[in-house]
Amino acid sequence: MTGALFRKVSLRIVPLIFLGYLLAFLDRINLGFAKLKMLDALGFSELVYGLGAGLFFVAYIVFEVPSNVIMQKTSARWWLARIMITWGVLSGLTAFVTDVWQFYALRFLLGAAEAGFVPGVLLYLTQWYPSQRRARVIGFFLIGLPAASLVGGPLSGWIMSRFEGVNGWMGWQWLFLLEAAPAVVLGLLFPFVLASSVQTARWLTDDEKGQLAAVLRADRDALPAQGHDLGAAFRSGRVWRLGLVAFSFLTATYTISFWLPSILQEAGAGGATAIGWLTTIPSACGIVALLLNGFLSDRARERRRHIIVPFALAIAGLAGAIATDGSVLLVTLTITLANIGIVASYPVFWCLPGIFLQGAAAAAGMALISSIGNLGGFVATYALAWMKDLTGSATSGFVTAIVLLAISIVIIHRLPAAEVNR
Repeated sequence: MTGALFRKVSLRIVPLIFLGYLLAFLDRINLGFAKLKMLDALGFSELVYGLGAGLFFVAYIVFEVPSNVIMQKTSARWWLARIMITWGVLSGLTAFVTDVWQFYALRFLLGAAEAGFVPGVLLYLTQWYPSQRRARVIGFFLIGLPAASLVGGPLSGWIMSRFEGVNGWMGWQWLFLLEAAPAVVLGLLFPFVLASSVQTARWLTDDEKGQLAAVLRADRDALPAQGHDLGAAFRSGRVWRLGLVAFSFLTATYTISFWLPSILQEAGAGGATAIGWLTTIPSACGIVALLLNGFLSDRARERRRHIIVPFALAIAGLAGAIATDGSVLLVTLTITLANIGIVASYPVFWCLPGIFLQGAAAAAGMALISSIGNLGGFVATYALAWMKDLTGSATSGFVTAIVLLAISIVIIHRLPAAEVNR
């Protein structure tokens, strides 16, 4: 009965949160495609682009912990709906930017609006799934990231080509408008489909609610001693170390997401449509790796090795990309290997905070880890844009990601296996 019960829960929750994350990430990375035409149209430099992209993460970092604390104290379904609707509206308004300060302001507000969505969903899932089932379900949620790149590449390239000049607007303007609208629509559905807790789920019988509550209670009782109050998250050395690991793999993620279209263009890959299709290859392979690694980790109840091995693959892929010397084929193959390693680690890594923290500490801890991690987005956009202006090459970004991933391997290896392998 338990397996059937969790399948029922998953069918209700997972498709919606997966689509939410896909649209969230799509509204982040479409700036990388818009950049191919937007910079010339508005007279922006690479540094302006990098700072604007980076301001998203500044706001995201500032507002992420407060957002998750508010969600933990209020209604998850209404708070997640608020996040989606506001970020959809602001992303769409980017189409009407005409100067640098409007661009900066909208990117900052977009980060503030979206802050808390990922850690909010991760916290929400701990209220529905025991620890030994989380890697798989977190994996299905986090597929939204590579799926956004898989769908977003061809879709963004097609929109920019097909809608160029329609209604007197440029293709990049249509890109922001058309890819923002679904987030608003989905946000409106959230309150009517999701339940804020097991006990308020109208789509579960009383017997199912009792079974689910018992499984979750037994799982919590079996966990090691944990902090529960808000301050426990900020006092925990593990939270800060896991934040550094998140910073490492998100630096690598955003380095690829924001700069791959430009790298392929410089290598001679062709126009926006061809570049869009090429970016689907790393994303498609990443989806398979993410699902497989999450499934194997849950089945083996092993976490450390299922993070360390993918990180080693990512380092090999990024190192290979540095040595490709501008070949479209080799850039695509090496970035695919790097993306496989990075993305495969996601579901296993995000199982770890729920092992150490509960209650308000879990809300703040997951958001704090995500906030530190999203500093990687700022590094991969603004800092790397500055280094690219200085050196004329994106190599410095790949080297930075390699060093950070190597440090993360050491951090994960030092986690106590008896606690994390659940």
